[in-house]
Amino acid sequence: MPKSLYLINPRAKVPGYYGADVFEQAGLSPAAGIADLAIVTVAALAPPDWEVTICDEHISAVDFDSAADFIGITGKITQSERILELASEFRARGKCVVIGGPHASLSPEVFRGRSDVLVIGELESIAPELFSDLEHGRWKSEYTAPKPDLSWSPIPRWDLYPTGRSLVGCVQTSRGCPFECEFCDVIQYLGRKQRHKPLPQVLAELDVLYQKGFRGVFLADDNFTVYRRRAKEILTGLRDWNRTRPGRAMSFTTQVSVDAARDPELLQLCGEAGITSVFVGIETPNQDSLRETKKRQNVGIDLIQQIELFLQYGISVTAGMMIGFDHDGPGIFEQQFDFAMESPVPIFTLSALVAPAATPLFARMKREARLTSGGDVAGSPWDTNIVPARMTRQELLEGLRWLCRELYRPENFTKRVLRMIDCLRSVKGPFSADLGSIGEPRAVESEALLVIQKIRSLGAEERRMIPTILHAMQEKPHSRRQVTDALYRYAQARCVYQAGGVWQPQPTTVSTDFVQLEPRTQVAHLGSEAPNR
Repeated sequence: MPKSLYLINPRAKVPGYYGADVFEQAGLSPAAGIADLAIVTVAALAPPDWEVTICDEHISAVDFDSAADFIGITGKITQSERILELASEFRARGKCVVIGGPHASLSPEVFRGRSDVLVIGELESIAPELFSDLEHGRWKSEYTAPKPDLSWSPIPRWDLYPTGRSLVGCVQTSRGCPFECEFCDVIQYLGRKQRHKPLPQVLAELDVLYQKGFRGVFLADDNFTVYRRRAKEILTGLRDWNRTRPGRAMSFTTQVSVDAARDPELLQLCGEAGITSVFVGIETPNQDSLRETKKRQNVGIDLIQQIELFLQYGISVTAGMMIGFDHDGPGIFEQQFDFAMESPVPIFTLSALVAPAATPLFARMKREARLTSGGDVAGSPWDTNIVPARMTRQELLEGLRWLCRELYRPENFTKRVLRMIDCLRSVKGPFSADLGSIGEPRAVESEALLVIQKIRSLGAEERRMIPTILHAMQEKPHSRRQVTDALYRYAQARCVYQAGGVWQPQPTTVSTDFVQLEPRTQVAHLGSEAPNR
């Protein structure tokens, strides 16, 4: 008799920079910033005669009364607490619980004894064995999977996913990164030898997402441009694919290293393919800290100049920042602030440096007896498991909160958005200057516009900020996607800061005298996410 499987992507306990928590705060139905690729990939790896249902808890509640034979739970470190809660509840109900994913693979000791089956590694290489064992009732308590060839990864089961409640879709064209940043656990999980999907396979996945109505996709590669020849092959394929779309083209966003700016041909192809935004791990302008953490690709270059090069090709930049390296003293907060305010980057994702388990940084902190606990932290931006070298823990966390508040004060955020608009150029591609190609937004995208409009209710400064930014955008219509993205991300960041007690809003009466966002404004890439554990 065929078996059944209920797959769950748990909700993170703490709102994140790339989520859609702000939807509920604005009184709207729950949504996901980015459609979850993990559960639909696992669903596609299940035997075809199995009955598979899924739940993305960011969108809908978990069905604890599910009749499924097996419960599969995946997630990153930000979801760790909820993974354990769900596992405990389902096991108490007599269900067989299978746990896998990045956090389980890097910190398996957290889940041993708290699941019936633990999967360590990437599922593709052991899926036939695992599902056969489950079907015949002979499963092992633990499976360790070798790194698979990505051509083995099937087209995800997006037909099972509530695609109408996610801002963007997701495709992964490669896994792994050759760099060796000391704090990075991605390379511990997926390796430093990057593996690639064949281009026809990538395009087939895009076809499915396009048919499902998505007009924005996050390319969830750990470093999309690190192998230039390969990146150019994929970009050429995306460009040609986008040119054949019968309606509105697809916009893309992804993760790259700042050194991609050294290759004009690469940036030109990014623009032509439809990449409108990238995430870059800037981390810090402190050169000593960059050397310390082996972020060599950022050392010895003018970071702001490199960022400006992306904008010259119509690509906006979101930048990651970390505080708490060994070479960071109390002056780092003002240094980071001054750097950010010189840049054309509206959105910075800020956090304290943490040492994830399995990383070289974790091992070094353990040797130096500088871990505040024996394991990981739960992925909150406001916590760290490291004892700082040149300041107290209190100085670090209070300084981080100060920096977050200052960078997202309406006046300072507006300055960076206006600088982005001024630097941003239009390039030949699916979104050059033809606003007619934007097309009508999906319902969830229209709701994102409502989220942006509700920013005005946060205070008098915010109420003045919105018209200022929108007027500047109207002077340069080709900046519409990037500006809209920045405004939505601002709203989500303020939601994150409110949840963390960093910023308490001062509600004001909302005036109806404001600049409306046109309904056709492109918001298809608003949920773009830089994945973490």
